Amino acid sequence: MSGKSSGERRTGLLNGFAAYGMWGLVPLFWPLLKPAGAVEILAHRMAWSLVFVAVALVVTRRWAWAGELLRQPRRLGLVTVAAAVITVNWGVYIWSVNSGHVVEASLGYFINPLVTIAMGVLLLKERLRPVQWVAVATGFAAVVVLTVGYGQLPWISLTLAFSFATYGLVKKKVALGGMESLAAETAIQFIPAVGYLLWLSSRGGSTFATEGAGHGALLAATGVVTALPLVCFGAAAIRVPLSTLGLLQYLAPVFQFLLGIFYFHEEMPVERWAGFGLVWVALSLLTWDALRAARGPRRIRAPKAEAPAATAVDV
Repeated sequence: MSGKSSGERRTGLLNGFAAYGMWGLVPLFWPLLKPAGAVEILAHRMAWSLVFVAVALVVTRRWAWAGELLRQPRRLGLVTVAAAVITVNWGVYIWSVNSGHVVEASLGYFINPLVTIAMGVLLLKERLRPVQWVAVATGFAAVVVLTVGYGQLPWISLTLAFSFATYGLVKKKVALGGMESLAAETAIQFIPAVGYLLWLSSRGGSTFATEGAGHGALLAATGVVTALPLVCFGAAAIRVPLSTLGLLQYLAPVFQFLLGIFYFHEEMPVERWAGFGLVWVALSLLTWDALRAARGPRRIRAPKAEAPAATAVDV
């Protein structure tokens, strides 16, 4: 990154703010699609995302990767797993926002880095530094406190966090760019999505053509809402340090959390504030430890797990 001009870094920073800002403000969009249900919205999102990203790839002439992917059954299988996991993530997120659980959904993306680290330890046998262990333990304590506060496990948050952490792990193994990965995943999602929409229409349950042209246009716009932040994220990732993107990634759940409280007026009893406070302490520890490690790598005697530097938040 040292070779980038100040103009390039400024452009990257603006794209980073745009990407995470759009992901943070997306709870304002999903309620506009009512009276469509969460599953119908999800199906439109999967179908129109492929249309949008296919047009983008045609314009940029980025198709060489597709033939290579089709000749690699293992990678194609991993893309299928990624498509299935992100379908769960998208569906739960859309339902949670339109059902009045924006704050709990934001918690899922706050605890996602902690879940990612825990999965690294359990699945990849990575080692943690002491501060990272403290952060993970604090995150676990937060889930316990929130379980008491909600009267049940915060299943929305945990589903979003674990599905997205799994998605990130699979995408790391597939090693495709953001737009290419979205194209491959939505190509797998496309036929089931269109099949569901046709079935729904045959039963008279579709809202696409029955609620006016504006409603139909908004459903089609789900493709833009999905792909545009990824375009900005990709532009930012090649222009600014990963440590900067790692800090920017918290903008999305912060915006979602603030929208849940001040715009959607969701309740926040003391127990939930305590749980969120513990999560924020854990994230502060992770951020401090990651920055300290980046500034003094020679002090680390053995390779150990790092907090995720930056992620694209698919919501």
